Amino acid sequence: MIGWGDVYKVVAATAPLYFALFLGYGSVRWWRIFTREQCDAVNRLVAFFALPFFTFEFTLHTDPFQVNYRAVAADVISKAVIVAVIAVWARLLGRNGGGKGAAGWSITGFSLSTLTNSLVVGVPMARAMYGEWAQQLVVQLSVFQAIVWLTFLLFVLEVRKAAIGMYVDVGRKNVVHDAAMPESPIKADVEAAAGGGAVAVLVVGGAEEVGGKPSVWRLVKTVAHKLARNPNTYASFVGITWACVANRLHMELPSVLENSVLIMSKSGTGMAMFSMGLFMAQQEKILACGPSYAALGLALKFGLGPVAMAIGSIAVGLRGDVLRVAIIQAALPQSITSFIFAKEYGLHADVLSTAVIFGMLVSLPLLIGLYIVLELIR
Repeated sequence: MIGWGDVYKVVAATAPLYFALFLGYGSVRWWRIFTREQCDAVNRLVAFFALPFFTFEFTLHTDPFQVNYRAVAADVISKAVIVAVIAVWARLLGRNGGGKGAAGWSITGFSLSTLTNSLVVGVPMARAMYGEWAQQLVVQLSVFQAIVWLTFLLFVLEVRKAAIGMYVDVGRKNVVHDAAMPESPIKADVEAAAGGGAVAVLVVGGAEEVGGKPSVWRLVKTVAHKLARNPNTYASFVGITWACVANRLHMELPSVLENSVLIMSKSGTGMAMFSMGLFMAQQEKILACGPSYAALGLALKFGLGPVAMAIGSIAVGLRGDVLRVAIIQAALPQSITSFIFAKEYGLHADVLSTAVIFGMLVSLPLLIGLYIVLELIR
């Protein structure tokens, strides 16, 4: 049962995040320390250095041979349910003539519904509610999120960025038959991202393809090249590979390497919140995306996510306290990493920042309420 001491532990884990957020906000809004370009550089530092080391460090210490594979299967099914719901929504939106930007909002919707801040909020909450085994289950699902879902998010963001890059404006000197280009979710998203000024010209091997879709092979090569240069692609896979070897052969990482990784990983969460503060300070309002999008983000996070996880858990036969922990884990606040990626790739960073900041504020009473409800329906 949750006591006041357990509530204090959760608050103590989250309060430092808001301290870093406050420093970032004040650095731009009041003290004028950073320019816009420098703020972008800070976010890139977090995206390409701090977060990969953070991911690598916490995957190092997991035990892959003690994973609850049924809970992992439930997680996969829940994500499939969410993808199906988003796909139906995007299709209906396209039929009603509102498909512009559907691809981008589908990515953001997936991020809001699925990616959780498991380590900061989930671990102390799970331990307080159900004990050590629940904490380990949350950590296992967090590692799986880093390996699969964050990598998947990175992949679709790179695909979107590459597709937008292929629709380049080569100037009005070229004759372009844009009207002949068939409407598609990615084209609509490209037009929305370019402010409606994108021109459907694809340069392939020095030749211009007018009015056509991007070459799939060129798209694949571009995305593969970008992912190969991104350390986030390797961090979780290298970490889990070492964890498998270390647990099987009872090895430990040399202390010099452990400390080298640790000194960078410790900056991950704090610098991510600092970067979010920098971003907030550049917006006109604290609630950057407006109340309607903020409410949508909270509904997806605390509504669709847990419901989908309940469906997946029941489908694989999870029962009792394991089922309850799985549902509560899906209702944890928004992943900070999702904002860093959204800012880096220029996709609804205002919505993600609002989801992270206000999601953590409301998560404690919501999670306690959900815990009570799940206990009552035993």
